[in-house]
Amino acid sequence: MKYQITINQKTYEVEVERGVAQVTAEYEAVAAPVTVAPAIASLATPTAAVAPTSGPASTELKHAPVHAVSGDALTAPMPGTILNVLKKEGDKVAEGEVVCVLEAMKMENEIVAAKAGTIGQVLVSKGSIVKTGDPLVMIH
Repeated sequence: MKYQITINQKTYEVEVERGVAQVTAEYEAVAAPVTVAPAIASLATPTAAVAPTSGPASTELKHAPVHAVSGDALTAPMPGTILNVLKKEGDKVAEGEVVCVLEAMKMENEIVAAKAGTIGQVLVSKGSIVKTGDPLVMIH
């Protein structure tokens, strides 16, 4: 499984197989606002709702929705499931403050704000499944 981690403004791509981790790429982190052009956002097709079957075998996966976004994105550092979202739109946030909790490989990871600001959009909710790099919240 591949992960992107950022340490001291450097981003590393790490591949983990059978308990062995290996750095596969290294590059400088660039703080740049993330925006999605309206033309691209309009290409996203909504997924059809699937009615869950009855009984204990029914499961429903909730993927993070596709949104047109503006501001600085706080992104998922690894794939996982959102366990809790601690901030809502309009909340003030300090740099390093926990914004949400992401479960990955049975570990709870606190996702913290990279900068101080105001939460402009919350793009995930409890139970959302995210991939590495998916935007979680936008900070203005």
